[in-house]
Amino acid sequence: MDRLLGQAVPLVKLTRVTTAFGVVGNVWFVILWSRAIEGDAIRAVHPDAPILALPLPLLLLASAVGSVALFAYGAALNDVLDLKRDRTISPDRPLPSGGVSVDASVAVVTIALLIAVLGASVFGTSAVILTCLVAAALLIFNAAGRFVPGFGLVLLGLIYAGHMLAPHVGLRFLWPVWLVMTHALAVACAAHTLGRKVPRLTRRGWVAGVAGWALWSGVLLWLGASRVESGAMGWPARVPISAAVWIAALAALFVLVAWRKTRLLGPGTRAADKVWRYGSLWLTLYAAAWLFAIGHAGGGLVLLALASAGFVGMTLLREAYSLVDQPLGFRR
Repeated sequence: MDRLLGQAVPLVKLTRVTTAFGVVGNVWFVILWSRAIEGDAIRAVHPDAPILALPLPLLLLASAVGSVALFAYGAALNDVLDLKRDRTISPDRPLPSGGVSVDASVAVVTIALLIAVLGASVFGTSAVILTCLVAAALLIFNAAGRFVPGFGLVLLGLIYAGHMLAPHVGLRFLWPVWLVMTHALAVACAAHTLGRKVPRLTRRGWVAGVAGWALWSGVLLWLGASRVESGAMGWPARVPISAAVWIAALAALFVLVAWRKTRLLGPGTRAADKVWRYGSLWLTLYAAAWLFAIGHAGGGLVLLALASAGFVGMTLLREAYSLVDQPLGFRR
């Protein structure tokens, strides 16, 4: 058992799958929302659209596997490209510590990308193309974008938003996509600042980040307004305005949780890691709130169950990390 844990934990650390629940929640939301709310509109244009024609369990399984694989691809790619740097500043990471070999890491990157594309193929050609574009964006982010924070952090928000649309590129209600982009960008900025990552976010970087966020916010909301026939500013008439109140309350609660964690731990890597993990998990809570707001209790409960599984999984894996790093023994 100890040997199995010793082999599995480095791979889990390499792929960081404990924070992948948020991206799974994003695509599950789009699937559930599209089937419950936009089914007639989709059927009028594409009568045989996979998102409507295929069984829901198959869609949820394929999107979950594909999302986790794409997340693992990005995380493992980060470590492969950062090997030389990590040997100096993060020698405990799986690659520089010898927990995972370079050949195994490259294999993980390749296999994860193939699985991500295979999972997207269930939803059709447009999903495959968008998944490949997101994979390319992840390559750009890991190779260059994160070294220019004003550009890279905005790109990361767009990666989250773009991946969310893979199951249904023609989604009409784009406010949830804008929320995911904004939340991912804000959490990434907070983690970058708290973790004192280099290069630091300068005043010019902040200006560039805010400008990039404003530009893409305008593009998303304009696109949403052009797709929604009844409603103002891309907000469908059948979605109650109270949904915005619940979303705002959840966002405020996250700020409170992040502030409390930061206050307890102080600025540093641990605080940044906590904010990133909770921020990733929070995406699933937003998705559940949108579905509850329109009365789709079944979908909301599914996403709440996913969020609970994410929290339990994070806790169990943290304990597994501790057992591997500091094995239990008998005292004499």
